[in-house]
Amino acid sequence: MKINGNAIRPGMIIEHQGRLWRAVKIAHTQPGKGGAYLQAELKDIRDGTKLNERFRASEDVERVRLDEKEYQYLFAEGDSFTFMDIESYEQISLHREMIGDPADFLQDGMMVTVESYEGSPISVTLPDSVTMEIVEADAVVKGQTASSSYKPAKLENGRRIMVPPHIATGTRVVVSTADGAYVERAKD
Repeated sequence: MKINGNAIRPGMIIEHQGRLWRAVKIAHTQPGKGGAYLQAELKDIRDGTKLNERFRASEDVERVRLDEKEYQYLFAEGDSFTFMDIESYEQISLHREMIGDPADFLQDGMMVTVESYEGSPISVTLPDSVTMEIVEADAVVKGQTASSSYKPAKLENGRRIMVPPHIATGTRVVVSTADGAYVERAKD
């Protein structure tokens, strides 16, 4: 679907220079001399390279629609993760690079969204947050009571995060899958 160059919005997928790009940031610019344009920071969907590009209103770009489908996470085997289509029960295996760091937060039976283009998977989106247990937490340093002070802790998946001083070993916490940051204490 052709769209106007200045109609690009963050999150959109466009085809440019024969590759698929996701718009990360955009800025409309109107210089004192010459016509207005849209400055877009693009990220290649397949290899993650970045590109800064200017699009004028008179230019047309090809907007790409990705197919989204719900899959259930089954298991991991080395760096390969297996998911099942909940409608057809068909299984697919994806490499860790396609999922990125959020792969650490995959849990048995978790529902994820797999985006694909022309039948081949491009990216995997996990839920915004997961609940995990703290298996190791450092003791609070005496006198360190400022509300902004955090201490290191280890999650059940082996990942280390920073948590508030009141979080102890065995506590269940909510963690952001995007950046692995502590969100809140889990409500039991």
